[in-house]
Amino acid sequence: QVKLTESGGDLVQPGGSLRLSCVASGRRFNNNFMGWYRQAPGKQREYVATMTGAGSINYADDVKGRFTISRDHAKNTLYLQMNSVKPSDTAVYYCKGVVGGDLVYWGQGTQVTVSS
Repeated sequence: QVKLTESGGDLVQPGGSLRLSCVASGRRFNNNFMGWYRQAPGKQREYVATMTGAGSINYADDVKGRFTISRDHAKNTLYLQMNSVKPSDTAVYYCKGVVGGDLVYWGQGTQVTVSS
């Protein structure tokens, strides 16, 4: 059974940092598209950062320069380093993996709250 498990969400003050992790189990995602998405209360889920199997990276405009996506192939893990966080970054963050272009896997989400 393929499973994506996020962790690292927490309450953090504005301007602080946080690192999210997404561990994949049941198959390897080393050569597959993976990404981070988030959903704030009352809003639709939106993309935050994505990485193709070839390593091409994209960021949403409002996180560019603050967030960094990376992956550890040996650990089958995707990361999101979040720096200079803002209250508007408050959301549930989800990890997504895509296999073969049409098999889509989502994690259960991890809550990030930015507040003083």
